[in-house]
Amino acid sequence: MYLALLTLPLITFVCIGLFGRFIGPRGTIVLSLVSAVSSALISFTIFYEVALCRCPCQITYASYFHSGLFDANWGFLFDTLTAVMCVVVTLISCLVVLYSCSYMIEDPHFIRFISYLKLFTVAMLMLVTADNYIQLFVGWEGVGLASFLLISFWFTRLQASKAAIQAMLLNRVGDIALALGIICLFFCYKTTSYQALFTCVANFYTLAALQIGGYTSTQWSLLDFSCVLLFIGAMGKSGQFGLHAWLPNAMNAPTPVSALLHAATMVTAGVFLLARTSPLLEFAPYATVIIAVIGAITTIFAGTIGLVQNDFKSIIAYSTCSQLGYMVTICGLSNYNVGIFHLFNHAFFKALLFLTAGAVIHALANEQDVRKFAGLQQILIFSYTALLIGTLALVGTPFLTGFYSKDVILELAYARYSIAAHFSYLLTCFSVFTTSYYSFRLLFLCFHTNINQLSETHSQHKYARKNNLGYKNKYTNIYKQYAGAHDADWVMGVVLLILAVGSIYAGWFFKPMFIGLGSDFWNNSIFIKPNNGIMIEAEFLPQFVKTLPLVLTISGAIIAYLFSITWVSGAYQIASNHLSKVYLFLNQRWFYDKILNELVAYNGYKLGLDFVKIFDKGLLELLPMFGLGLPKFLKSIYIKLGATQSGLIYHYATIMIIGAMCGLTTLCFTNVVLFIDFRIFVLMVACLLIV
Repeated sequence: MYLALLTLPLITFVCIGLFGRFIGPRGTIVLSLVSAVSSALISFTIFYEVALCRCPCQITYASYFHSGLFDANWGFLFDTLTAVMCVVVTLISCLVVLYSCSYMIEDPHFIRFISYLKLFTVAMLMLVTADNYIQLFVGWEGVGLASFLLISFWFTRLQASKAAIQAMLLNRVGDIALALGIICLFFCYKTTSYQALFTCVANFYTLAALQIGGYTSTQWSLLDFSCVLLFIGAMGKSGQFGLHAWLPNAMNAPTPVSALLHAATMVTAGVFLLARTSPLLEFAPYATVIIAVIGAITTIFAGTIGLVQNDFKSIIAYSTCSQLGYMVTICGLSNYNVGIFHLFNHAFFKALLFLTAGAVIHALANEQDVRKFAGLQQILIFSYTALLIGTLALVGTPFLTGFYSKDVILELAYARYSIAAHFSYLLTCFSVFTTSYYSFRLLFLCFHTNINQLSETHSQHKYARKNNLGYKNKYTNIYKQYAGAHDADWVMGVVLLILAVGSIYAGWFFKPMFIGLGSDFWNNSIFIKPNNGIMIEAEFLPQFVKTLPLVLTISGAIIAYLFSITWVSGAYQIASNHLSKVYLFLNQRWFYDKILNELVAYNGYKLGLDFVKIFDKGLLELLPMFGLGLPKFLKSIYIKLGATQSGLIYHYATIMIIGAMCGLTTLCFTNVVLFIDFRIFVLMVACLLIV
């Protein structure tokens, strides 16, 4: 049953990808829904057996490769952390597939879209169930591939293609760092298995000192350096400051993709990696400081940019970056269980926000500029209710889901006695205010703004009565403009209802289990050193510390109401005159893209051009080679080799057979071949070049 969790979506992906055009959209819907619901039910069963009944399971399926003493296997580890992540992935994936069956059904490439969703589910499940870093890296790359395919799903749109390429390139930076981190861990401990690594690190974490250029550090160990590299990999996936630019631009993908990848599952892979690596991070204090600081900077960076955004999905995207900063910060402060708890809660209300945004955009003919919305609460009543619940949960309204994890993060940051913790606390507190402001600003602009500042004329009333829209109130113009708008249908409504219930009750229900005092729910799947546990200290903080987040939340909501509804002209004057430079700085995303292009991209292109001028077009032309010069000599060789391409099949078959025989000889009699003669390798290489 445990392996069926991965095989079901894999078989569905293969069937839809190969035979989708034969079974058609209806068959695709049935097959995908059966697979998604079955996977969700299996994950619930695994959660019950592994997490609640305390029966972790490890399965070694097959051997991947052997090299000396190194043995890499295809293995699956089902502990409490894996069970929680499986529930998040499969539940959100099931709801997104159901939502897509209504939202994307009119798209001509609907079948391809569902197959990509299934590919992503398989890769994500492989990532979270891996029992070693090699298999985790395979799932990591699979998630990157699926995200590229889904972001560029509408490949005829230039911005979608550019966003997909940007996501791929920035994620490659993180992937390279992740691979180097795994190599460093193997160099230290000669294994990549979780169990072996986590067992060795407690006794041997100080054996390997960090050496760079002949200099040996007395404070940093190679384990610290390895953990920093792993964190850079997490930065790429989780959109942390420095490698964040792809996440807001990925909103060019269809809205279900934004809900699945960029809110609930893929972007949380970095947080999962930090929680899974907790036994290593606990013995790498310098790495945890870097993690906490980068996470705090991300919260304030994304929060301030979200203040001035006008695109519906971009505002929610920057809130995702900010919330991911909370998770990374608390992981850097050695409270990984709280980070996973916030990840779990965040999946509900952020998926609710994105899917509600999709319903609103779908109803308003793909309009995403919130400045063009107004008074929609009487037209899209259900969507308004769902967005209101998601917004209240996001800002940490007491007794909703976000409150139970977000406030705990702030209290733990305040209770920890370190410079990094206090720095993180200050930035995250200010981020509470920014989150409240842009969340309520979005709500007010879309559903509460009065666009009829002047009284309506008699002709307008006459026109309204003529079209059976005789609403004599301040929302008359909106009814005229969006007379054909409709709320979400029952399929999308069911999905939004389930997520709304989770956004209200999930935090209250799971808090004692996930982060309750004395709870052993995690059952050693997360390791925290005893001197890093500060849950008790966080319970006895001054009263102003506990009430400060609520005060900041209310302040942000009030200012958003003033600037969006009652004092719009004053807000415009402030943004255009008094704080014009600040507004420009935030609107241009701290000029990060400009700095990145001018310092990195432009200099890289210039270096490549200089290299071509000096080396390729200069130095190589001067090298003598049989009196012809190197380029002319190579050209003559290529011409002679081209003459061997006769176009006759038996010539090609002969060369292929010779090459295959040389390869088999090398593999079977390596020692004999090396001892007798080296010319066989020359013959093999020549045959391969000719082929």
